[in-house]
Amino acid sequence: MMAPLVSVIMPSYNSERHIREAIRSVQKQTLSDWELLVTDDCSTDSTREIVADIAEVDSRVHLLPLKENSGAAAARNHSLAHAHGRYVAYLDSDDLWYPEKLERQIAFMSDYKAAFSCCSYEVIGEDGVPLGRTVRMLDKCDYMGFLTHNLLQTVGIMADTSRMDRKLLIMPAMRRRQDAATWLQVLKAGHNCYGLSDVLCAYRRVEGSLSSNKAKAAQGVWRLYREVEHLPLHTSLYCFARYAALAVWKRLYTEQTSGKKGRQ
Repeated sequence: MMAPLVSVIMPSYNSERHIREAIRSVQKQTLSDWELLVTDDCSTDSTREIVADIAEVDSRVHLLPLKENSGAAAARNHSLAHAHGRYVAYLDSDDLWYPEKLERQIAFMSDYKAAFSCCSYEVIGEDGVPLGRTVRMLDKCDYMGFLTHNLLQTVGIMADTSRMDRKLLIMPAMRRRQDAATWLQVLKAGHNCYGLSDVLCAYRRVEGSLSSNKAKAAQGVWRLYREVEHLPLHTSLYCFARYAALAVWKRLYTEQTSGKKGRQ
């Protein structure tokens, strides 16, 4: 059989509440030439059963269970090791793609001869209701641009492995910010990220997730600067100040917008 055009990388862990909807958003794509590689990180709920049931009726969906809990980086790397597509795209088990995401992003990358891209996205709540915030990508982002703007989101990332070394997508063994560390190693290798202004996906803010814990998220960002990227102290302080200011703005903007909606 011919290799699929796109390999979709999805890690899962106790994702029974949202994973069916996430997979359905892949199945609804206008571009149908894809494979979905779901690596389950030893879920203790019904996640594996849900994915197995879907895979039984859709041969493009593959369940790849890990033998021991190893974290999102290991899960994504396990999926990547089994990927056959030219393009590699990322979707977490609680996020969503809109139907034209793959088709439009591939066309965009083809037009710009881009190896690496990220589309704009909106933020939704745990119940799937939009929180009133859309994050628009810069037209082009390099290594320092990502450090100081912190815009790239895994749900919108796509890489063309015919234009970049697939090894650049192997994530470091980190429990936090492993995705950001990976995008930085791609950017450091000279592949700028081209941004689509089109909103083609949704990032779900889930209470209790790693990303929702602000203190731990901040610690992870600082560790990324100092221990992974080995930035000088003054550069780390500058980047962290930008990160903190953007984080506060994002929170205030979302709360203000949500409040206005609630009063309507």
